[in-house]
Amino acid sequence: MTPSFTPSPQQKLWIERWQRFSAAVVRYFHIYAGWLVGISWKRFVLLSLALLIGVNVLKNLPPFTWRISEQVEDHGQGSAAHRKAMLEIEAKKAAEYARKVAEQAQKDGKAEGGQDGVHYEVKIDERGVRIQPVRAASAASAASAVGADGEPLADDAPSIAIDFPKSARPEDIRAAIDQAKEQLNQLKHEAEEVKEARQAAAEAQAALREAVEELKDAQNRKRVTIVHAGDSLVDIAILWILASAVIKAMYKGRIQAEVKAAQAAENAESEALKRQVIEARMAAMQAQVEPHFLFNTLASIDHLIEVDPPRASQMQKNLIALLRASMPTMREANANGGVRDLGRELAVIRPYLEILKMRMEERLQTEIDVPEGLLSAEFPPMMIQGLVENAIKHGLEPKAEGGTLKVKAEIVHGKLCVTVADTGLGFGRAATSGTGVGLANIRERLQLLHGSKASVTVTENQPSGTVVTITVPYRSRNDEGAAA
Repeated sequence: MTPSFTPSPQQKLWIERWQRFSAAVVRYFHIYAGWLVGISWKRFVLLSLALLIGVNVLKNLPPFTWRISEQVEDHGQGSAAHRKAMLEIEAKKAAEYARKVAEQAQKDGKAEGGQDGVHYEVKIDERGVRIQPVRAASAASAASAVGADGEPLADDAPSIAIDFPKSARPEDIRAAIDQAKEQLNQLKHEAEEVKEARQAAAEAQAALREAVEELKDAQNRKRVTIVHAGDSLVDIAILWILASAVIKAMYKGRIQAEVKAAQAAENAESEALKRQVIEARMAAMQAQVEPHFLFNTLASIDHLIEVDPPRASQMQKNLIALLRASMPTMREANANGGVRDLGRELAVIRPYLEILKMRMEERLQTEIDVPEGLLSAEFPPMMIQGLVENAIKHGLEPKAEGGTLKVKAEIVHGKLCVTVADTGLGFGRAATSGTGVGLANIRERLQLLHGSKASVTVTENQPSGTVVTITVPYRSRNDEGAAA
């Protein structure tokens, strides 16, 4: 025997919470699904576009986007210590190179700082040729030496002086000028070497500064990461829209199916109630027709017993035969939904007409024209008998000479037509004309059984009388038995 599981109080509490949560989720789901079904597809598309636009705006706002700063190591050149050592070595090399360049420049008499802003001027006068260095105006204020002509001289820049002898010849002067040009070119070459040395020293200093800065960056390098958590909002919004579209399509079909099922159940219930009402009303209408005929027949027998007992006895026998033929068929008709075959109806009509002929004697002639093939056709019970009774009571019996009664059945346009025609006074012309309850009952019964497919028509007969035709859908009981 399997032991039953008994949850603890804590488990019961969680179970109750879960049940409440599930019920709330289901309730809100139905509310949301009902709202989706209630809006049009056009409005659904517009709301979806608005949702996507709003999500794309929100994903870049601070709640969904933030920055993360972190210290990182340069793994491309090894560890931070290795990178630092490499930078120190490069800085030392740059410093050593700068020192050597400076020493070489000082050795050649062109140390850094002595030639800043210096240029050479060449003057030729009666004394000779003078090539002197002249400091720029920005540095002239700091100079203390002054040349022979009053110009400020550079502190340690070389100068050239070529004196002309008093008895100098042009050739000697030209030679002195050439000598001055050579010395000037030599000075220019030395100035260019000094300039190159300065540039090399400046490059070494710049390399040293860059090495120091890179070393500092390597020690304090940080990485800033921007986290975009809002990117997932777009995917969530797209999934939400797709799920809503599926819910809108499927939930609408479910609601329609539920409505159809409810309508079908309601229609079935209505049909069942309608069927019960039909059967009850048909039973009530048959109860109105059957006693009416029986009372009239019994009254006739009672009358004949006094005036003609043998004929009363014959009428009584015919009544017994009529009841023996009609009672079982009435029960069968009630069990089968209010229809039976035309042959059973004629089996009741024949003894019924015999009774009436005994009452009216030579004043009544009858004729039954029904093909053998139509005896199996379905036909509502007691209708022909009611028409025959009305034709005799209100048409032929009030007429002094009587007349003829004819019952005919035929197929017209695929429907069964049963006609009861008499040559009496005519419809509504006799003093004994009724209220039309019999025809109203027939019309109502046909409407309940066949709807608009059945009809009753009343026309005048020639030269006199009335013709009543009942038209119903043709259906043979032989066909039904073969199908079964």
